[in-house]
Amino acid sequence: MEFIYEYGLFLAQAMTLVAAILIIVAGLISLGHRQKAEQHEGHIEIKNLNEKYRQIGDSIAHVVTDHDTLKAQKKVVKKADKKKAKADKKKRKKSGAEEPEDRRKRLYVLAFEGDIKASATDNLREEISAVLPQIQGEDEMLVKVESPGGMVHSYGLAASQLQRITSAKVPLTIAVDKVAASGGYMMACVADRIVAAPFAVLGSIGVLAQLPNFHRLLQKNNIDFELLTAGEYKRTLTMFGENTDKGREKFVEELEETHSLFKNFVSANRPTLDIAKVATGEVWYGQNALEEGLIDEILTSDSFVQDHLADWDVYEVKFMHKKNWQEKLGFAAEGAIEKSFLKIWQRGQNRSTY
Repeated sequence: MEFIYEYGLFLAQAMTLVAAILIIVAGLISLGHRQKAEQHEGHIEIKNLNEKYRQIGDSIAHVVTDHDTLKAQKKVVKKADKKKAKADKKKRKKSGAEEPEDRRKRLYVLAFEGDIKASATDNLREEISAVLPQIQGEDEMLVKVESPGGMVHSYGLAASQLQRITSAKVPLTIAVDKVAASGGYMMACVADRIVAAPFAVLGSIGVLAQLPNFHRLLQKNNIDFELLTAGEYKRTLTMFGENTDKGREKFVEELEETHSLFKNFVSANRPTLDIAKVATGEVWYGQNALEEGLIDEILTSDSFVQDHLADWDVYEVKFMHKKNWQEKLGFAAEGAIEKSFLKIWQRGQNRSTY
């Protein structure tokens, strides 16, 4: 009898918790729909990669190098720094310059991780807007692109953001470590130089559209579907209506037009590419992509950055969205729910052992 009472109490607590969760989730969804179009503010985060890797190197050196050797190395570095500073001062004095002449070139590193809607375009826009006014002399930009492609208009806008860099005459390198296909390659081809890892996937210069059709299922169940349009080609294919050969022909025609625009865009940005050969929708791995002219060099983004650390100042730039109160509440609720379920489960486990 006591066991039944304890079990009933446990079940009541669980049901109460589930009801509370449903109420919270419903409230969050409702508020989310109300403010769906709202753009939340954020901020730019900048990380000095020279400093980051210097600190990592110092940490390793302290572990793998004995004290006397490490001390001697520090003295040599300190002496070299003093000598360089003295020479720079003498040089400035001789030329009459008040400020140091040899400002190191800068490499700004951005990253784009694409989904089907190219949602990261907003972040990319903010990052480019922040960096472009800071460009001086021979500064360059590196954008790491990872995307299997997606919506035509979304990736068209993402590529246009990268064109802001090349239009400003700033050297742009795109690095592909995993995949830049379809819309991802549309972005990559804008660059002055494309580098990719040996097994990165590139290409897929084609257009895809697919949709199911439930017309026969509706007919079988005696369900009527009506689609009213104004304009002969307002809708060519539908999911629920009966599709016609004329509608299919128009749909394919629109796909071909989009493919033609895609090919022209790639050709304009990489004129040496044999577009007829590569615009078949196929993909190529890094080495084969190099042979086809889709990329310029086999190189990972990490290697590219490492090659610049000695003589350049390298900065990683990220735009971080400010979480609104709904998102913060959601994370807090998620943590509280997880803890509550854990406590209830532990209580049930303890009682079942009595």
